Amino acid sequence: MAHPVRFGLKSAGQDTAISDLRAVWRIADEAGFDHVWVFDHLASIGGGGPDRPIFEGWSLQAAMAVATQRCRIGCLVTGNTYRNPALLAKIAVTVDHLSGGRLEFGLGAAWAEVEHHMYGIAGLDHRVGRLSESLQILRALWTQPRTTFDGRYYQMQDAICNPKPLQQPHPPIWIGAGGERTLQLTARYADVWNASGASGPDEQAALSARLDEACAKISRDPATLRRSVQYAWNGQDRAALLGLAAERLRRGFTEHIVILPAHDSVAVAERAAEALPALRGLAA
Repeated sequence: MAHPVRFGLKSAGQDTAISDLRAVWRIADEAGFDHVWVFDHLASIGGGGPDRPIFEGWSLQAAMAVATQRCRIGCLVTGNTYRNPALLAKIAVTVDHLSGGRLEFGLGAAWAEVEHHMYGIAGLDHRVGRLSESLQILRALWTQPRTTFDGRYYQMQDAICNPKPLQQPHPPIWIGAGGERTLQLTARYADVWNASGASGPDEQAALSARLDEACAKISRDPATLRRSVQYAWNGQDRAALLGLAAERLRRGFTEHIVILPAHDSVAVAERAAEALPALRGLAA
């Protein structure tokens, strides 16, 4: 099964200003990028510590929905433990309607210990089990009149989620996964896999092969599962950007997200927009 090759921009929402985020979204929309992304953390991540400025990811997606007209929007990826799955289902439906059906729904098990510790968020010690139950609940809430679920971590009793998403049966589900259990969940529930835990193309390709094996175990055609990858670019060398994309295209990744540097996101987004025709030429 051949999937279209698509390109997007990601400005995470950390160490940036709302004006710069809006500028990136406008550039992505006007330049013809296929999608534009944020991430989902409650405290800043990386070497600078947790106290740097950071905006909440689903609020940003609601703003993206009304700030853009064409490109699809998403979060790579939502931390499952931060929100009850019924609340997350309602938020996602709201953003899907605000955007006119342009939401790409990204979800992962979550991992940042400092956030869970400082806010008293439970569940990181059973994060994969919680992710499994959430995926079942989300799909049921989006597609069924009422949902009853008696799990180890979540319980729903005649739960209602109206309205349903504009996209039927639900927005495309992207799962960020790199471990054996999360790859199994990806094979079962995802429309798109986002390579997680592997930085280079060789490691990403190896994970992709393991995902093929997980699909085979449940008799799913692995070609039905799109593969996505993220890579950072500083805007200095267009050839370097094209090389990053070309190498991953050769490995079967059709969804490409260029991560913009927080300190120079608008300028690099503009340079990425100038390079977009050349990126599309790689796919051709």
